[in-house]
Amino acid sequence: MLEVDDLRVTFGGRGRRRRGALAAVDGVSLRVEPEETLAVVGESGSGKTTVARCVVGLQRPDSGSVRFDGQVLGPAGRRPPALQRAIQMVFQDPRSSLNPRMTVAALIGEAWRTHPAAAPSGDRTEALRRVLADVGLDGDVAGRRAGDLSGGQCQRVSIARALAVGPRLLVCDEAVSALDVSVQAQILRLLADLRTSHRLALLFITHDLGVVHQIADRVAVMRRGVVVEEGPAGEVLGAPRHEYTQALLDAALDLTVEA
Repeated sequence: MLEVDDLRVTFGGRGRRRRGALAAVDGVSLRVEPEETLAVVGESGSGKTTVARCVVGLQRPDSGSVRFDGQVLGPAGRRPPALQRAIQMVFQDPRSSLNPRMTVAALIGEAWRTHPAAAPSGDRTEALRRVLADVGLDGDVAGRRAGDLSGGQCQRVSIARALAVGPRLLVCDEAVSALDVSVQAQILRLLADLRTSHRLALLFITHDLGVVHQIADRVAVMRRGVVVEEGPAGEVLGAPRHEYTQALLDAALDLTVEA
């Protein structure tokens, strides 16, 4: 469904030849099948979030292509409405991705106004309740402001806002890293359930290998803008071939032992 081919993104540099530019993404190719979860894992600065931003159209690559159902995707604002709806993003910090002064009902309503083809034709109050129920929130949350909600509730609202327009792919950029461990587990279970009930594919960006264990079908490991290893989650995490993947696993084990 999603095809990323030889993606390259550089930042900075001087002159026409951009001398000294940083290669944030250096020839990355990825595939995501329908209803599959691909986790892209790597340390901070590995380029994984830049890949995610290219997929949703928030970052223009220098070269390479992103295709969805075979169609080349340009910047978000130039995509056909159906493709804008098809790929939705859930950001790392739910508090900064929601206007704290807006009610939950207004936030979901804004998504429907932006994508009128996805707006319910009948009773919007009932449609709103169904969307909130899908993410485990009571209907009375609709009248509350985002700034009055907990971090976990805010992330559920962010997911609900994405679901409201009927996506086929959710791009989750460190979507649980800002949450407490117990809340992380709840959101991961929610995403797994939604993948089944809504027939979603997930592109899950994370630095946490523990999260990868819980949610991913396949894993791509990035280092310095390059995919150094890719394969089924069980194989990559159980018998890593690249020394960098092994180093990530060793670091994760050390943190677990210390905790």
